[in-house]
Amino acid sequence: MKEHFISLNDFSQKEIYLFLKRAIALREVRRSSDRPLPLKDKILGMIFEKPSLRTRVTFEVGMRELGGDSLLMGAQEVQLGDRESVSDVARNLERWIDCIVLRTFRHEVLEEFARFSSIPVINGLTDLLHPCQILSDMLTLFERKERLEGLNVAYVGDGNNVANSWLLGAAIMGMNITIACPGKYGPDPGILNQAKSRAKETGSKLRITDNPVLAVTNADVIYTDVWTSMGKEREGARRRTIFRDYQVNQSLMAKANEDVLVMHCLPAHRGEEITDEVLDGPRSIVFDQAENRLHAQKAVLEALDWVGLSDKEKSRPAQLSGGESQRVAIARAMVKKPKIVLADEPTANLDAKNSHNILKTMETLNRELATTFLFATHDDKVIQYLHRIITLEDGRVAKDEIIKNTGGYGDDDL
Repeated sequence: MKEHFISLNDFSQKEIYLFLKRAIALREVRRSSDRPLPLKDKILGMIFEKPSLRTRVTFEVGMRELGGDSLLMGAQEVQLGDRESVSDVARNLERWIDCIVLRTFRHEVLEEFARFSSIPVINGLTDLLHPCQILSDMLTLFERKERLEGLNVAYVGDGNNVANSWLLGAAIMGMNITIACPGKYGPDPGILNQAKSRAKETGSKLRITDNPVLAVTNADVIYTDVWTSMGKEREGARRRTIFRDYQVNQSLMAKANEDVLVMHCLPAHRGEEITDEVLDGPRSIVFDQAENRLHAQKAVLEALDWVGLSDKEKSRPAQLSGGESQRVAIARAMVKKPKIVLADEPTANLDAKNSHNILKTMETLNRELATTFLFATHDDKVIQYLHRIITLEDGRVAKDEIIKNTGGYGDDDL
């Protein structure tokens, strides 16, 4: 499975179905005394720069139910990118905890954090995407309709992060989606292009319109969200005027299929984007959606590549400069043979600077893991240099562990 959970576009249809089926299985054993605890002793860190009810509670509860624990860090505590650079925060936290949920404004901050993090990073919401929400929504529909492919979804309202993620989710899963929004309030053009590309694989039909009646005609699902997202509160009064004709009410519901379902990611501004009558009515499944945040996110937590710093330090390019073959060799060797690291590095890449960086990393691993090293190289001078730094647990220089590479190594050797 993938290392991070940033966008639904990073996953195949098959992988998303695996998430959904695993979420259902985890819910079935939730109250069991012998439920699995795959994340025992793992710690989830959560950096939330935006308010949260569902995301925070479901990740905290989910971690505990999977055997781990969680730690919440607020915006004023971390001051991501202000008090400290994004990359420095990422490289600090990876040494103390095992996974991060980041809920922030700019999507670029999330991507930068993930780029510098050697532990899994989960998108808890950005201004661009909200993949955890849409995964949970698809779980809710899958349970209700027993299928996703071919369902007609009508999204009515602001083309925000939820709409963007719905475009990707629908395209990947073969659903048809129509987004109805005022002209300049449509979904992100880049995300729309990604969705169109995925739709070519599945036959999904994507439409953008400014006509909410057209959108809900023949709809199996009507979906809406607040007209004014977090961070745009100053636009509230103007948006209420612009979106006035995009309210999900009984009149609009009557234009859809008779058994249409109504969805809302919450929180709802009752009387604005949706009426009380619809939100609390018999076709509403909004609180099923909310519950399923827990089960879907548990499936995500369980599936990610949970490998702690002690297992992943050697794979960081910034610390192991000197070639992809060397990083891959070290990573594989550390997993298969915890007491030996094998590095096969062409002499041309082992100049003074690179070899120093490699050796400093090996010093750290030796100190933290009591690891002995097998270092294979073509260069006798490099061998002599390595003798000064690589030691066994009793302090002896591991001369016998340093050999001259005469032929290279394949997977079987690792």
